[in-house]
Amino acid sequence: MRLTLQMLISHGKMARRMGLGPESRINMLRNILTGLVRHERIETTMARADEVRFYAEKLIDYAKKGDTDEKAMKMANFWLTEKDLIPKLFKVLAPRFEPHPGSYTRMVRIPNRENLDRAKMAVLEYKGNPFPPLYPASKENELTLINQLLKSYREDKAKELAAKT
Repeated sequence: MRLTLQMLISHGKMARRMGLGPESRINMLRNILTGLVRHERIETTMARADEVRFYAEKLIDYAKKGDTDEKAMKMANFWLTEKDLIPKLFKVLAPRFEPHPGSYTRMVRIPNRENLDRAKMAVLEYKGNPFPPLYPASKENELTLINQLLKSYREDKAKELAAKT
């Protein structure tokens, strides 16, 4: 009885099941992470993007230690399947995020895939990439209710100040 309860309760220590097994899962994550470092923006399923996001941020944390750090080089060498991207990680991405304490990636939900599985899709990107933003910059609109109320409040306060002086 006790063994079965321990098997059923994972306490959040169980990874998502992706691919054909643990080795397949790690290889898939490595390939997605390599694509993210190369292109700085990738489109993948929501579950994969969510899983890769943790490793992408950890890789940047290690890269910020510098290419002279042995553990940082081991991590970069393991996670990046294309070895020509290691200098990009240390010379381009790490200096970009040097002043930031964390949250180097942005994940944005996009419409579901159109084929049979209708999988939830997402775009995962490093912040500060050279691509145009996924969301257009919001413009201040004077005609919204809150802006109209604030405008009339400011005008009333200005009239009160003018009447006092």
